[in-house]
Amino acid sequence: MKSRRDKTRNNDIFEKDYENIRQISSRSRENNSQIIRYPKDRSRRSSSKSRQKKGGFLTEKAVIPLLALAIGVAAGLGGGYRLWGYERSNTVNLKDIEIPSWIEQNFIRKNLFSRPDVTLKEVNNLVIHYVANTESSAEANRRYFDNLADQDPQQPGTVGGSHFIVGLEGEIIQCIPISEITYASNSRNFDTLAIEVCHPDDTGKFSEPTYDSLVRLTAWLCKELNLTSKDLIRHYDINGKNCPKYYVENEDAWKQFKKDVKEAMKK
Repeated sequence: MKSRRDKTRNNDIFEKDYENIRQISSRSRENNSQIIRYPKDRSRRSSSKSRQKKGGFLTEKAVIPLLALAIGVAAGLGGGYRLWGYERSNTVNLKDIEIPSWIEQNFIRKNLFSRPDVTLKEVNNLVIHYVANTESSAEANRRYFDNLADQDPQQPGTVGGSHFIVGLEGEIIQCIPISEITYASNSRNFDTLAIEVCHPDDTGKFSEPTYDSLVRLTAWLCKELNLTSKDLIRHYDINGKNCPKYYVENEDAWKQFKKDVKEAMKK
């Protein structure tokens, strides 16, 4: 909801715009008044031209306030859409999405550090991560996120989490509902879904079963959320972190992944 302060700010902007236009009008009036001050011995034709100029000035004087009003209304509507927000026609109700059977749902506990139980209102991008822990399984990483709940909430702690984890054998675990945020993607936690991916070695390259499942998962999510392969981003694209490592260090592989997702969406 738009606050009173926001309304006041828009009113101030309108008043300033109107005041600027009014001052322009005043200067124009002064200039025009100087133009129409002819000597008394001017001809009748000159007087006629003078009346025409004066008529034009009166028309200008009438139009300027209307123009200012139009500008104010347009600014108000534009500001309203930006400040109040509006529901796009393609907005998806995240709670209505049915998770397919090939995804194992095993939610972690609600807690301050990995599942804060905050509603995710929209998804604009899917963020791909890598777990940075070689040979660890999807279940082990899920357990790690769940154990973060055991920290003392009165003390500084470690935060982290992910909506999905893709394992070394291609298994997929959903840790957090897609209608909730998690701490995975920094400033983009509030409009993205996070996918953590396991890897067998330090290169960060995914095994074939892992890769195939990741393509399948992201293609399905894109179709459900009205997204495209262009809406896939890396953690690196948000804050420059070397994650997922293999796709940061191998740009061609990242481009190929997005192409494979695009093809998978056609099936």
